Amino acid sequence: MNQVYLRVFKDAKYTLVAACDSELLGATFREGKLRLEVKVDFYRGVSTNIHDALQAIGAADIANLVGEGIVEAAVQKGFVSPSAIVHIGGVPHVQMVRM
Repeated sequence: MNQVYLRVFKDAKYTLVAACDSELLGATFREGKLRLEVKVDFYRGVSTNIHDALQAIGAADIANLVGEGIVEAAVQKGFVSPSAIVHIGGVPHVQMVRM
């Protein structure tokens, strides 16, 4: 199973999950005027598998996901719509907010 970096931020009301495919950590992607930075200080938490990352996403109020593996898994699980995905430099990125 693909490895991802997973970081969970919590406060009194909300849980935010940031997850990226491990090979993308620290990279920057550009497409036109768009730029996607997979910043180490935001995404690097624990290295885990997609299954465990999906459990964290399932409990999140907000999720920020980068990479083919984690984004496709989130779509398959029904957490995000394929129409919400944006590709920047060929890399899929999606954000999820539960209200």
